[in-house]
Amino acid sequence: MRLRLVGHDYKYAVEQIMLSVFPDEKPQYAEAPFLGSGELFTESRLRFGSVYAQATTVLHCNCKIFRGNARVSNRKLNGKLVTDRLLQKIIKQSFYRAASQYVEGPPPWGSLTGIRPSHIAATAIMSGKSAESAKKLLIREYYVSPERAHICTQTAQASLALKDSLLPKDIALYIGIPFCPTRCSYCSFVSNSVEKSFDMIASFVDVLLDEIAIAAKTTQELGLSISSVYVGGGTPTTLSEDSLEAILSKLHSSFDLSNIREFTFEAGRPDTITPMKLEIIRRYGADRICVNPQSMSDKVLSAIGRKHSAEDFIKAVQLVKKSGAKLNIDIIAGLPADTIESFKNTVEAIVSFFPENVTVHTLSLKKGSRIMLDGTQIPSGKDVEAMLSYSSARLSNSGFYPYYLYRQKYTSGGFENIGWCIPGHEGIYNISMMEELCTVLALGGGGVTKLVSAQGRIERIFNAKYPREYILFTDKLSEKYAKILNFYS
Repeated sequence: MRLRLVGHDYKYAVEQIMLSVFPDEKPQYAEAPFLGSGELFTESRLRFGSVYAQATTVLHCNCKIFRGNARVSNRKLNGKLVTDRLLQKIIKQSFYRAASQYVEGPPPWGSLTGIRPSHIAATAIMSGKSAESAKKLLIREYYVSPERAHICTQTAQASLALKDSLLPKDIALYIGIPFCPTRCSYCSFVSNSVEKSFDMIASFVDVLLDEIAIAAKTTQELGLSISSVYVGGGTPTTLSEDSLEAILSKLHSSFDLSNIREFTFEAGRPDTITPMKLEIIRRYGADRICVNPQSMSDKVLSAIGRKHSAEDFIKAVQLVKKSGAKLNIDIIAGLPADTIESFKNTVEAIVSFFPENVTVHTLSLKKGSRIMLDGTQIPSGKDVEAMLSYSSARLSNSGFYPYYLYRQKYTSGGFENIGWCIPGHEGIYNISMMEELCTVLALGGGGVTKLVSAQGRIERIFNAKYPREYILFTDKLSEKYAKILNFYS
């Protein structure tokens, strides 16, 4: 899509809403006004009057013109941050109003962009509005569908409940293990298949053990308290029993974990779970284990490059259940070779295992994934919508409620990822990380430390992404933890 900005330079805002409404388009900027070509051409204009700032979007296509307007009172434009936020809001609204006259069906999230839509509902509730009023706000001002506005408000309430329970010095601890047995066709995470990186594991573990020691010393010096631990990846259970023992033993002996409320361990690939690995994980305190089949269809599992079957997943679940740990299961809507019917079968199977948590993801179409590189055929946006509607209704009717939600770019149909739980089993780390309720101290490959001050100031520190880079990261560990000490000083 060719874009022309007049009177402003809020490119990111325009691109966000463009991708939300037209996910298959790419932005191309034009200096000249529309000259009558057959391609999509959109002009986003911002002008300031004596009373209002007004955004106007004009979309041209096939000799037709679609126009949308939105405005905000100049009196509300106080300070750069507030001004930028409000001007971008009306720019997105005007774009949505123009585009909604052209597209066949309105996008599920309306003019709302960004990763954390629940933040808007939470802010409204904190200002004194009721949950119902917050939901109506999402529908009225951002054109969010009623179904998603309701879910968004529920996750906002879960976020606020956790926020009220956290103490000022509480933090979350994340440990990233970026290894998997194989790479799935949809994968966009920073992970290396063991087939290609086995020789790096020992050195990676050595550096991680060093970082655990430095991180523990830093948290002790600052008087920080670990409220939740999350070991993720990748697939941490790809590691050998000896490596898992070394990491968890070091973690247990280095940190004061007496105040943790949740210890989650990702054992995402059922083919990596053994009774001995599970015994080690449980012995060191993990009480919530993620086993993620993504689908219960062997045809779909084969299409995405998984080396396990649905039966393997059932056996892994039985092991987790026998261990006494809480169970989280992840599935994905929109995978290659999946259909509405086979996805429904997946949901039915998942519910039958009585997990405490279920996360329903929407397939994210990342450029580096094999799906995108090979042009693999995937379910349509309408089919994905039907899949998600079914899972939401089925989980709700089975006693689950949505406790956290986030969005990603380039998801099939522009949909979202939702974490569901049985009340009382909310994932503390998931909410804390997504809603930025407290500092997340991230160790290991690809870890992103997110420092959150009492005043809401946020600073990020990035670990090296890939295992080979992380092995060389040891020289920068002292620099990283000096920044953390400085942040809290």
